[in-house]
Amino acid sequence: MPYQFDQKAVVITGAAGGIGSELAQQLAAKGCRVGLVSRREDRLRTLCEQISAAGGEAVYALANVDERDQVVAAIDTVRQRLGRIDMLISNAGVGDPDVIQPFATEKFERLMRVNWFGLIYSIEAVLPEMLERGDGYLVAVSSLRAYRGLPGFAGYGASKAAVNTFMEGLRVDLSDHGIHVTTLCPGFVQTAMTEGKDFPKPWMMQPDDAARRMVAAIARQRKVHNFPWQLNVMTRLGQVMPDWVIRRMAPRDRAAN
Repeated sequence: MPYQFDQKAVVITGAAGGIGSELAQQLAAKGCRVGLVSRREDRLRTLCEQISAAGGEAVYALANVDERDQVVAAIDTVRQRLGRIDMLISNAGVGDPDVIQPFATEKFERLMRVNWFGLIYSIEAVLPEMLERGDGYLVAVSSLRAYRGLPGFAGYGASKAAVNTFMEGLRVDLSDHGIHVTTLCPGFVQTAMTEGKDFPKPWMMQPDDAARRMVAAIARQRKVHNFPWQLNVMTRLGQVMPDWVIRRMAPRDRAAN
């Protein structure tokens, strides 16, 4: 049976632009009451106004997702205004390329703080009430890069692999508690994260298209949704390709960036 969106309260992190903004608008159009979390107040305010003008309901709260106290406080603010939280979509993320010469540990730390711990903090803020009532939905936006370590983006891929592995285990842990868990793994999406990045981006999607596919996967309560299918096939092939093939396909200047 498809998931019923009408009147569900949904928290979306990283909602100020790109996929997050599109998810907020599309879910509001389906009758969801959306709570927007990001650090960009100007964009959140504008998005709330747009959703309200279209007949939807939206509230926002500010937080840097790599700050635990801020995330918990922001989601609590949304809860006070919308009531119980039915769904969390942990969408916030960064995609910084690797810097290995010199080796930039701080970049890898940032990737893990935002992409991995940001997810953990968000789940911490909603899971206790979901467990108490035996109902809820946890959604994480990951990436196809989680499936294969690639030159130039080993750190990003590792952070998303952590997301996938955690959500996989959590899905089993929560299966007897009435809580659904979905991991969404898109390919390339035209957002600020991909703009100006000098590497191939086959089957690039627009944010509204990516969000539509995500909403459809959530409606079907998919465990994992990898898309687009063409890039998913290439990714699966990449898992068994020898290193020399991957090296030839990678940009030559990656190690110095």
